[in-house]
Amino acid sequence: MTSIELNNTEYAPYYAAYIQMADNANMIEELEICLHEFIKFVQNIPMDKFDYRYAEGKWTIKEIIQHIIDTERIFSYRALRISRNDKTSLPGYDENDYVANTNAADRHLQSLLTELSIVRQSTLALFKSFSIDQLKNVGTASNCPVSVRAIGFILIGHQKHHQKIFEERYL
Repeated sequence: MTSIELNNTEYAPYYAAYIQMADNANMIEELEICLHEFIKFVQNIPMDKFDYRYAEGKWTIKEIIQHIIDTERIFSYRALRISRNDKTSLPGYDENDYVANTNAADRHLQSLLTELSIVRQSTLALFKSFSIDQLKNVGTASNCPVSVRAIGFILIGHQKHHQKIFEERYL
């Protein structure tokens, strides 16, 4: 399944940029590949950059990695609920509050990357378990429609977006 198969009614307009970053790759394959690319990329960042903020109030690289982990957990939970035809409108979350309440600054980089890898493996197992019909299920999250398959591509694009931010503003 590739992102070109998505209908733009399967996700909120603000996710379009993330879905485009998935670059019409196969969702399952890209979830695996982009994780390895991201880890390799992060491991090549100089150690003195992980606690760096490019401007007042901006997150550090460690905080962004924790944000990617938290977002993946939340979106995977949404995918699970929607795949099971749960019609409950799922709430949004304030990523700034989440980052403010982590201990990312006190964590070792390898600990964050290990957690990210474990969370991604869980996401992969979940998405591999879905049938074609389950992937097409649409629910409501953050007051907007979203399909299970769109969530998979959003996760890919979200991670790639942050890697691009690292390249442009942190290095």
